[in-house]
Amino acid sequence: MTAVIEANGLGKRYRRLWALADCTLSIPAGHVVGLVGPNGAGKTTLLNLAVGLLAPTAGTIEVLGGTPAAGQAQLARVGFLAQDAPVYGGLSVADHLKLGAHLNPAWDATLARGRVGRLDLDPSQEAGTLSGGQRAQLALTLAVAKRPELLVLDEPVASLDPLARREFLQDLMEAVAEHELSVVLSSHLVADLERVCDYLIVLVGSRVRRRAGRGPAGHAPPAVRPKPRPGLAAGRAGGDLRQPHRRADHAAGAHHRPGP
Repeated sequence: MTAVIEANGLGKRYRRLWALADCTLSIPAGHVVGLVGPNGAGKTTLLNLAVGLLAPTAGTIEVLGGTPAAGQAQLARVGFLAQDAPVYGGLSVADHLKLGAHLNPAWDATLARGRVGRLDLDPSQEAGTLSGGQRAQLALTLAVAKRPELLVLDEPVASLDPLARREFLQDLMEAVAEHELSVVLSSHLVADLERVCDYLIVLVGSRVRRRAGRGPAGHAPPAVRPKPRPGLAAGRAGGDLRQPHRRADHAAGAHHRPGP
């Protein structure tokens, strides 16, 4: 099974603080994989390393078999939606689509216009006047319409109300099914990830702690390989993991979506 993200001994340090340490895992293609953990666990750091916004201090990471952000061709294969769903407040929805077409060689204008119409976004409306949910949907439209092989989402629903979160995740899953995307997304809301993810990877104290999921015929795939560590404790499904854990050796459990 091809890995979309392959990390070995990966770490990122800021002076004396390790934001991510000794991360070894392989994320399989063709699935939706969630990163879950409290604030400060290393989720955003791992995703920023995967999209080339950060360079590792230790270890290696490959994305789709190549170095993250190594040239235009590699950039075109990955769609990224940052935590604050960045859009340009002074640009209209239509301006964003024009910008996406200019920057992305494989831009799918029909897909972008179709999503904007289906979401009932006014093409002439400035992004700064959209609601939080509408801005998130516009940002997702830009990420999907570039036709990436891998979609990376950092806390995409963190600022949305429950109804907007549900609509966003439903729309994401429709896009995944229609365009056969591989997706890696992070959240501290376990219940949200359980609805959409095939596998979950738990990060605590800047380290990978556990993983779980369902592969074919109910078996977890060997391609998801966080480095095993002693003293793992199973946690409960659901809940909000925003509260940080102070100790790096505090273990957390992994959860998976129940089978049919």
